[in-house]
Parts: sequence; C-alpha cells; structure tokens
Amino acid sequence: MAKEGAEQAEETEQMIEKEGGQEGGGGGLRAAGDAKEMRAVLLSAFGGLNKLRVAKKVMPEPQEGELKIRVKACGLNFIDLMVRQGNIDSPPKTPLVPGFECSGIIEALGDSVAGFEIGDRVMAFVNYNAWAEVVCTPVEFVYKIPDDMSFSEAAAFPMNFVTAYMMLFEVANLREGMSVLVHSAGGGVGQAVAQLCATIPGVTVFGTASSFKHEAIKDSITHLFDRNADYVQEVKRISAEGVDIVLDCLCGENTGKGLSLLKPLGTYILYGSSNMVTGETKSFFSFAKSWWQVEKVNPIKLYEENKVIAGFSLLNLLFKQGRGGLIKGIMDKLITLYNEKKIKPLVDSLWALEEVKEAMQRIHDRGNIGKLILDVEKAPTPLVNKGHDGSTETK
Repeated sequence: MAKEGAEQAEETEQMIEKEGGQEGGGGGLRAAGDAKEMRAVLLSAFGGLNKLRVAKKVMPEPQEGELKIRVKACGLNFIDLMVRQGNIDSPPKTPLVPGFECSGIIEALGDSVAGFEIGDRVMAFVNYNAWAEVVCTPVEFVYKIPDDMSFSEAAAFPMNFVTAYMMLFEVANLREGMSVLVHSAGGGVGQAVAQLCATIPGVTVFGTASSFKHEAIKDSITHLFDRNADYVQEVKRISAEGVDIVLDCLCGENTGKGLSLLKPLGTYILYGSSNMVTGETKSFFSFAKSWWQVEKVNPIKLYEENKVIAGFSLLNLLFKQGRGGLIKGIMDKLITLYNEKKIKPLVDSLWALEEVKEAMQRIHDRGNIGKLILDVEKAPTPLVNKGHDGSTETK
C-alpha cells in the first residue's frame, strides 16, 4: 500500500502541474472573464484509478425546470467506486463525470423555476456530473442549506441521511425499544443510522466496523463488533432472539447471516454490495463468489418465520422511479432534525478534485470514519500520503 500511495501522490503532482499549466494553477474557481469552461473529474473508461483525471469541460447551462449551481463541495460514496469499476447494473457510457451529490450556490435559474433565487446556498442530488465546478439539475432535487451548515457538511448530508431515514422509518418502521444491526457502522450511512436511531427512545444499535474505528464511534453504537468477528454469535450472546432490523451494505454471505438474526416480524434490508469490490478493478471472481454466497430465499420460509426481506436504492428511487417528491418530504424532516441539533453530518476528510484517486483509495481501504468530501476550491497537497488510519506521511 505504501508503494501504491507513493505512485498516487506522484500522479497527483503531475496532474496538478498539467492543470496548473493550462489554467494558471491551484484548485480555485476560474476567472469570470474566461471562456465558459470548467474543471471536472472525468472517468475516461471503467477500470482502475488511472481512468480518472481532471479535465476541462464545457460549462452546462440550465434547461427548463433546472438550476445551475456553482459547486463548493461534492460527496464521495462507495457507489462511486463501483461506478468507476463498471460494477453496477446497466452502467452508463464513458467518458462521464461521476458523482451524485453536491453543495454550492445557485448561479442561474432555468425557465419555470420557483422557490429559489440566485445566490441561495443549496445541496442537491445529481444524476452523475456532480464532481465538477458547475452542475445543472432539476429543481425537485435541490434543497436549501440551513444557515449554520457548512458546504462540506451539506455535501455529506443528502445521500447518507436520506438513505438511513428511508430504510429505518419508511421501510422498516423503526419504533421505540427496537434493535438494529448495521454494517460499516463507521461509514457515512452507518453514522447517519446511529444518529437517527438516537432520536427514538430505547433503540439498541449493534454495529460492525474495522477495529481501528471503534474508539472514534464507540459512543454512537450500543454494541460494537470487529468487522471480521463472528458477529452472529456476538449479537445472540447479547440478544438471544436477535434484532428487529438488519441493514446490510455488504451482501454475499451476510445476507443469510442477517436473515438468521431477525426476530419474528423483523426486516432485513439490502442497500449495497461492497463485498463484490476486492481489488482496484472489477473482479468476476469476487462478483461470482458474492452472488454464490447469497442465501437463496424461500418465500414459504419467510411466511413461516414472519420475516421481511427488502432492498433499497436511493438513486433508483430518485432517477428511475420518479419519487423526487417523496424524497423532498424526507429532506424537510431531516433538515428539521438538523436544526434541532439532533443529527449532524460527520465529515472524514476534505480532498481537492485532483486528489480524487487518493480519496477513492481511502474508501476502498475502508479507512474513512464518516464522509469523504471533494472540496472544489481546495488546493491539492500532492506530497502527502494519507494512510488508512488517517495518519499522514510526507515523502
């Protein structure tokens, strides 16, 4: 990993020199008098980290019903890593600009847009293209930022908290006194789940996470286990009946384990398949292994045991199934909880656009505690290798 980190740092330095020569250097915004171009992270083809680079693109303009946003920060999620590998269902054509969420300032309004003004601070969902200096997205996917929320926090808010809220309250009907098992408890969704569970009295949260994260997240999780431990036995030792809700972003063998831990009337929700990602590029072996390990669910057995199995994909709900209005209502509830100081996005670290490779490697190594953010105005620091535990080492 040290060698890989050094190579990534060198690639970043070269990228900065190249971009600096073209644009006058730095990671800031382009001058207002320049041609209508912008910097963006470009994925040239599906594959490894070398398929990512910062490039100039024509700046988009808002169509009817859209807002143009000058981006300040972008969220980086595990699904972005899977997109880079082409490890998703029906992947789009490359080249493309990745990213599904951002925050920034409204720069222009398309026709028929109401409720927003130029200069408003907003956060937004975007159907790709978020990792750029400027984005355009339909008004139904845009939400005003609370006054005391930073742009970095705002970029860490929509995907994680809407996903957590929808699973807990819309799908699983979380209520007082129930119990929840969440994997990757130190990640952005995991921490959002923990915070939302804390808003309901008497909820017990079981979580799995890498051992080096335990000290940082121990206060948010009732019972914390190492991600490599036999968590089924650990949970049953504490709660013989199991749990009411299982939130699984891993898939593979964890599907069967999760179902086995459900109490009667319990709900298992699959919302990711990170076990399919083992190397830098898509692996057919990892995909096949994960698929083979998934327990074949018998509906009759579910009926007999009074168990519920469900799936949740926020991006599909938004962009394929037309539920933007539903999500708007959820965002309103979440912003109220934020204003009441009951929830707060946890930001792991900030990265320049030119540092996207190192940021992705940190997610791949499961090194983050909370959300990684691409800060569009941040100046790159190419000579620092960031370790999986958050430490830094200067070359």
